[in-house]
Amino acid sequence: MQLLIRDLTYSLGGLPLIEHADLNVEAGQRLALIGRNGAGKTTFLNLVAGELTPDSGEIVKSQGLKIASLSQEVPRDFSGSVYDIVTEGLGEDGKLLSQYHKASQALAAGDDRAAKELDRLQQELDRKNAWNLSQRVDTILTQMRLTESDSARANGSDDASVISAGRKRWTLLAKALAAQPDVLLLDEPTNHLEISAIELLEERLAGFPGAIIFVTHDRAFLRRLATGIIELDRGALLKYPCSYDDYLVKRKEYLETQAKQVALFEKKLAQEEVWIRQGIMARRTRNEGRVRALKAMRVEAQKIRKLESVAKLNIQEASVSGRLVLQATDLSFSFHNDDGTTTTIADHLTCRVMRGDRLGVVGPNGTGKTTLIRLLLGELQPDSGSVRMGTELQIAYFDQLQEKLDFEKTVIDNVTDGAEHVYVNGQKKHVLGYLEDFLFTNARAKDKVKFLSGGERNRLLLARLFLKPCNVLVMDEPTNDLDAETLELLEEKLGDFAGTLIVVSHDREFLNNVVTGILAVEGNGFVHQYAGGYDDYVSQRVAPPWETAVKEEPKKSKPVQKPKPADSKPKLTYKEKLELEKIPEEVEKLESQIAQLDDRMSQPGFYQSASEEIAAVTRQREDLQNKVDALYERWEELEAKL
Repeated sequence: MQLLIRDLTYSLGGLPLIEHADLNVEAGQRLALIGRNGAGKTTFLNLVAGELTPDSGEIVKSQGLKIASLSQEVPRDFSGSVYDIVTEGLGEDGKLLSQYHKASQALAAGDDRAAKELDRLQQELDRKNAWNLSQRVDTILTQMRLTESDSARANGSDDASVISAGRKRWTLLAKALAAQPDVLLLDEPTNHLEISAIELLEERLAGFPGAIIFVTHDRAFLRRLATGIIELDRGALLKYPCSYDDYLVKRKEYLETQAKQVALFEKKLAQEEVWIRQGIMARRTRNEGRVRALKAMRVEAQKIRKLESVAKLNIQEASVSGRLVLQATDLSFSFHNDDGTTTTIADHLTCRVMRGDRLGVVGPNGTGKTTLIRLLLGELQPDSGSVRMGTELQIAYFDQLQEKLDFEKTVIDNVTDGAEHVYVNGQKKHVLGYLEDFLFTNARAKDKVKFLSGGERNRLLLARLFLKPCNVLVMDEPTNDLDAETLELLEEKLGDFAGTLIVVSHDREFLNNVVTGILAVEGNGFVHQYAGGYDDYVSQRVAPPWETAVKEEPKKSKPVQKPKPADSKPKLTYKEKLELEKIPEEVEKLESQIAQLDDRMSQPGFYQSASEEIAAVTRQREDLQNKVDALYERWEELEAKL
């Protein structure tokens, strides 16, 4: 493969975002694209993907080079089943597979009219020899643990538009991988993903045979994957063929050397300006060559782009709270879902938060971390148990979903609602000066929030948050979209904060650097408290009951195997063919029932039930497992005929 970027320049009216950039990308490289918010990282990826046209320069691609990308934002038109979306990455053949998949489901549901359509699609897929694509999709869905139930759980149908943001991005990544691209472009791939999914993504990408260019704020993810660093710095694309830690050292050396060179240049320029302004006698005898050199230096000085300021974050601290911040005693809380199921957030939870504690809240998506925080803060009433709040608490809350930002108002109005001044640590300050501390220029501060990038919106939320004096700071996913420098500054300021911190995050390094305790929300009401950072939690973790219960692991569902191409015609009767199509769905239903029984048997009070009930549930599980085993045997028997 060949992907060569030569003398690439792109601007949006002002100074170029990318200026005379050169890059040679080779198979096997995993390049982390680094730069401050607004430096042009997403723009660079869009240029490489062909979604933007450069002002000058060229992007040379070898013939047939495939590029696939994962954007930072989920598209507004995200709809269809998980299978449909993944097969979109395969072009016209993918559409055929999607139609075949739907027809198979219809036939399995008893719609005999689908048989004719199924036969037509099978012939078309045979003609195009596209069955290997079907196996590829099934493999990716299995490896990435994606099933139609992802959407079915959300609304009882196969519409994936209602699943979580994390599962949507996971589905879009599977779509990109299904295309088997030579170059994979990833813009913040870990956003909205739980830690277990991030670790699975690391494993999946580490074995990717092509080239990867990715943008991420997750430093643990970056350290695990990057084989090289490319940095967008004031329009220049800088290349570091080394690890992230080595890059940090080389980057510091580069900036120090550059600062010395600029200082020497400016000193010489100042000396020449003094010379040119000397008296009449000096002007009569001045060297015209020296004058021309001075003019050239003036032009060069205008081209120097100095390093932008670093955000100035200051947390306003309120008076000291009481020693006890909150005490939860035997706390239980559940809610009913639209599909009739019940989600348990906490089951007899007892925990305590003292003044000065720094508590990290972790757990898979959907386990109720945000809901648990609302319970602990008294915003929700528990089903049973109690929460005792401490005295003199002043709480500031960072909102993960940005619900408190008015996207139709300007940055200024979102901070002050029209006022010209704010008060920081008792000192009056103009709002524009305050926003400059968060890297908003005067012009940017007057823009509407809907035009801001993800990183800028997060900085705006921080600007709002830090105007409020507090002694308890609650932050729900504060690290998303922040550049490395702002993230490190936030860590430093949180380290200096004398109050109490409660933070929800999937950023492992952030947790290790900031928190002194972990509250792990594992699901089904299982919540456990640990001392130390994230790595300490991993080493101490107590597995939930359902992970330790002695049970037979059900066999994993196999992907639907399609008939082989025309050169190997199926040797099945029509009835057997229909039977084979239905088996995977039947297996999935039975294994779902087994999983429900396993959850029931893993509950702490199950074995205190009547012996007749325990025996009945055990027999029911054995019967279901026997049916699954029989279906697998029949599945293998039918496939053996192909």
